[in-house]
Amino acid sequence: MHNIKMTHNFDDYLLVPQYSDIESRKEVDIGNWLDRERNMRFSLPIISSPMDTITEERMAIAMGRMGGLGIVHRYNTIERQVQMAEIILENIPSNKVGFAIGVTGDYFERAKELNDCGVRIFCLDVAHGDHVLMKRAIYKLRDAFGKTPHIMAGNIATIEGLERLASWGANSIRIGIGGGSICSTRIQTGHGVPTIQSIMDCDNNCYDVTLIADGGIKNSGDIAKALAAKADFAMIGSILAGTDCTPGEIITTENGNKRKIYRGMASKDAQMDWRGKASSLEGISTTVPYKGPTVEVVEQLENGIRSAFSYTGARTIQEFWSKVKFIQQSNSAFNESKTHILDRN
Repeated sequence: MHNIKMTHNFDDYLLVPQYSDIESRKEVDIGNWLDRERNMRFSLPIISSPMDTITEERMAIAMGRMGGLGIVHRYNTIERQVQMAEIILENIPSNKVGFAIGVTGDYFERAKELNDCGVRIFCLDVAHGDHVLMKRAIYKLRDAFGKTPHIMAGNIATIEGLERLASWGANSIRIGIGGGSICSTRIQTGHGVPTIQSIMDCDNNCYDVTLIADGGIKNSGDIAKALAAKADFAMIGSILAGTDCTPGEIITTENGNKRKIYRGMASKDAQMDWRGKASSLEGISTTVPYKGPTVEVVEQLENGIRSAFSYTGARTIQEFWSKVKFIQQSNSAFNESKTHILDRN
């Protein structure tokens, strides 16, 4: 008989309101360190995902200016990514933007060219990061560049995976397998762990690495729950999808609605555009409503996170971690948690 444990996702949890003496959200500091050794502190614990419909020049610059971090995707030529790096690094410092690379193919040549441009944050971006190819790639980058760059690696779903990546030399680790809104990994492969469960499982690791919750995050409440579970940052894609700083044209439908493309990087469309063929399909491509200015969406997230801290009575993320209390909610309690007056009509 297998020893099978029950897991939970963001909707299964709530945070308990507590006494607070915070009179204004302005008193709350929601910032955190991505890397103290390399002086990488962000006033906003949000990272934009390295997807070709989320982060290119405009998003990276916008995120950097708003206090967050953008990770520029790798689904292009080395020349195109270098071109983006040159544009971005004239607008924001090198410790305020990251660039994705892979772990096979031209990843090392890509890293060398980006390093020569001044890039200091590399994101080793693969679906299954707990893998020998990740080990070889981290070792090769460390041999070539030493301790200078910050290496973000992932994705993983278990504490064993996190500890392996940390021992290989990763500074921050993306946690979450199969939780993305356009990811079908769990359906296609039967593998995955709910993101908040993975964060909780990885909390008691023995390494000084930054934890990045990645996948399944739908709103500022989910970001607050991820941070409460001891994530340092939250990576988001779908929340930003359709905003003005995302790549791609605005599509006007026959009935006048405005939309933009949002797709998983393991979708057929993305794979065909990127490398001219599609293999394992673990994502979908769709369109989402045009949402307007990216800055307004991010400001709403920031206000929600600040409110979350104030409900717990915490002025910093460290205080949030020390005070926060979780409870589980039933399905009927979850329905009550949603706005539900329309259900009565």
